[in-house]
Amino acid sequence: MENSGFLADFFLLFDKWNAKKKKRSVSKKIIGIKERDIVFIEMGKNIGYEQDGKGEEFLRPVVIYKKYNRNMFLGIPLTTQLKDNRYYFTFTYKNRGEKEIENAALLSQIRVYDTKRVKYKSGVIAKDDFVLLHKKLLEVNRPDVSNFPIEGKSPEGIQ
Repeated sequence: MENSGFLADFFLLFDKWNAKKKKRSVSKKIIGIKERDIVFIEMGKNIGYEQDGKGEEFLRPVVIYKKYNRNMFLGIPLTTQLKDNRYYFTFTYKNRGEKEIENAALLSQIRVYDTKRVKYKSGVIAKDDFVLLHKKLLEVNRPDVSNFPIEGKSPEGIQ
């Protein structure tokens, strides 16, 4: 079967990630974070169109959108592949080495992460850019309520 080599390599990535995730999950090391920080996290190998980490450590940059406590935050993955798309928010920031990096926040990929995933801080998104990111995030994630019943019932009739 022609595809068997591809599938074996594909499944091997999941196995490598699972081994790494087991070690990370028992780690006591927690890096302090705050909203607007850009951190590299061990994101892992994920399913379908969910964003993956890259390289041997499965790393991906994430902007911290909302810090819930010292253990959890709402983060938005970043990419250097820029697209003119309503689900991308492009901005530039300076990394730890003072190099300007252009990234796009993947607004459709926002999710909750454990701070144990944080490997290191890379930079901070500017306040003005963060305000614009917030506005765009709310805009693209606003549900379409035009087809909801006016009486206050759900579309399925459940109250």
